[in-house]
Amino acid sequence: MLKNIDPLLSPELLSTLRAMGHGDELAIVDANYPAVASGRPVIRADGSPVTAVAAAVLSLMPLDEFVPCAAFHMQAVDNSNSPLPIFDEFRALLRKHEPKTAKLEGIERFAFYERVKKCFAVVATGERRLYGNLILKKGIVRPDY
Repeated sequence: MLKNIDPLLSPELLSTLRAMGHGDELAIVDANYPAVASGRPVIRADGSPVTAVAAAVLSLMPLDEFVPCAAFHMQAVDNSNSPLPIFDEFRALLRKHEPKTAKLEGIERFAFYERVKKCFAVVATGERRLYGNLILKKGIVRPDY
């Protein structure tokens, strides 16, 4: 155990977050998402909701400040403008942990799948709510001098 580190951050996930560089992306996906089929390394977090895992990740990982948007969700298939409650939860997490970069954009389903194939890794959660899929682009940690 470590102090002040969310226990949802497994050793594998911590190692992945540390290995990621500026601009690398991490997908955090729901239980229905074909994570293994993405071809990216998959980290299992089966018993956890996507929002809890995203909060744990955002407690350590900065988002990219040099792009128009650093957080993306999968759009609902039937209505790309559908304001699903989980999207509001994603926005609230972004405002809490990364207020400078709290923008969230929707990506069409198949474009989301293609983007995940380029991610550094995929975290597969136990989230059962539909469209509980999020991509986060890593930013930088500024020096303290």
